[in-house]
Amino acid sequence: MQFNKKKQPQLVVNSYGYYLILASSALILFWIGLFKFTPTEAHAIRPLVAHHPLSYWMYAVFSEQWVSNIVGGVEITVASLLLLSLKFVKLKRFAGIGMVVIFLMTLSYLFTTANMWKLVDGFPTTDFFILKDLLFLGFGIGLLQFKNA
Repeated sequence: MQFNKKKQPQLVVNSYGYYLILASSALILFWIGLFKFTPTEAHAIRPLVAHHPLSYWMYAVFSEQWVSNIVGGVEITVASLLLLSLKFVKLKRFAGIGMVVIFLMTLSYLFTTANMWKLVDGFPTTDFFILKDLLFLGFGIGLLQFKNA
């Protein structure tokens, strides 16, 4: 981590950690995005999408599979933007916006979908696979903070 003249931390773009998180984020988005094209995943995401105030309408317009395909297409597009931003720095901003939108949406499912929270031994728990999206959200916000983006 480096600091600018105002003593504010700046992300060092040539660090191995940056490239690892960028490549990992792209890989996971590609993988999950491709899986959205399967009937199993299309069925699995239906309760999440159908109970969300911004996406509930999609099933009135598109089939279950098409809704999933659209979501998967967005994820694959953002993954592609992440990888292309290695060569074309201006794409970092678009990749960051895409990540922020995707992961704010998925994190909001914790509050818009019934039965996402359970008490186990008096401790609130959830499907922890969604909580990983906090890391991706943070990386997306970080991409928006690049000077050249």
